[in-house]
This record gives sequence, structure tokens and C-alpha cells, in this order.
Amino acid sequence: MRLQAVEPRRLYRQIADQIRTLIGNGKVAPGARLPAERELALQLGVSRPSLREALIALEIEGLLDVRVGSGIYVTQPGERARGIEIAGQSGPFEVIRARWMIEGECAALAARHGNSAQLRAIRKAHAEVLKEATRHHNPLDADRAFHMRVAEATGNSALELVVQTLWDQRVGPLYRALEAKLEYPAMATDTIDEHQAVLDAILDRDPGAARAAMRRHMDRTKKRYSKDWKEAGQ
Repeated sequence: MRLQAVEPRRLYRQIADQIRTLIGNGKVAPGARLPAERELALQLGVSRPSLREALIALEIEGLLDVRVGSGIYVTQPGERARGIEIAGQSGPFEVIRARWMIEGECAALAARHGNSAQLRAIRKAHAEVLKEATRHHNPLDADRAFHMRVAEATGNSALELVVQTLWDQRVGPLYRALEAKLEYPAMATDTIDEHQAVLDAILDRDPGAARAAMRRHMDRTKKRYSKDWKEAGQ
């Protein structure tokens, strides 16, 4: 007897499978507009973040077209060959939740244990975010460097690796596709203000405040990516 390993299926993929089946069975015609996100979530009995992850996954596959400010549409068959592999990707809101837990503690440890050189590196990384924000409203490379410098200041190489892995997911196609829908001109300014609070608490050697500031940053990130599609399109 040959058995295959059972693959754990993330919730957003289970939701995506249900919608994909409806499309494949012809229950929803090409070009049709799906119910609003809130209504879909109620019908499926899932949270809006999990549904949103599924919708973005299906858009990457080419089955849906999520038009911010308009609605969610089934694409025509000829528009569906994009070939982006997302099977191993964590959902964006999963990544944010994990970062809330891990990076909050990293900030606290950096405040407690970071040496002078490491704290200077965090300050320098924040300055680079400020510089890059004048060129683009979402300076991802500088953003990543700031968070990695905080992780390095923990003195724990395992935590550094975890943060690096989370950032690999954070810049993956699923997360970036969602983020691209909701980017706005003042995004960098909001990020800078939140980073500044983290930096100030670390430099003050206040672990509790550093943890709270990083978690507040993650909470606000989640709120940004939970914004209503119509609101985001205004």
C-alpha cells in the first residue's frame, strides 16, 4: 500500500478552493461580479481577512479580478494563465500575526540587550527609511533592513532567522498583491512614525514600550490591509 503525505491546508486555500469550484462548475459565469466581500464572508462563515487572502490568491491565479472601488469579478477564460506559484505562501494576515508575536519580543530584547553598535545600526536603518521614503511611498528594502537590525540587536541568531523568514513571506507574491491594492501616498509617513516610536523605546532601554510600539505597528499594518476595497479606491 502506498500512502501520500497529507498536506495541511491553510484556511485561505480552503476558501479559494470553494470559490474555484463554483467558477469551474459554471455556477458563476465569466465576467460576473461576485457578492461584496462582507456578504461573501458571511455566506462562507469565515473572517474577512481570511476571505481577502483567498480572493487575492485567486486573482494571482487569474480566476478573479479584484477592482478596488468597484468589486470582485470572474475573469474570462483567456485571461487566466499567469502561472504564479503560491502553494507554499502564508497568508498576509498570518504573516502579520506572526510578526506581531515575534517582532514585538525582538524589540523588547533589543531594548534590553542591544549594544551600542547595534543601536547605532537601528538608528542608521531608520534614517535610510527616511531617505528612501522621499523616492517611494513604500520603501521595502529600507523597511526590511530596519526590522532586521532590530532582530540582530536581540543577540539571538535564531530570532534573526525567524524574522528573515517572515520577511521572505512578507515580500512574496500573495502579500505584495494585497499590499499593492491598498498602497497610498502617505504610507511611508505612517510607517516612519511607527518605526520612530519603536526606535525611541529601544534607545530609551524600555523593553515594555519597545514591545508595545512594535505590536502597535503590526496592529496598524493589519488595519491598513483590512481597509474596505471601496474605501481604498476613493
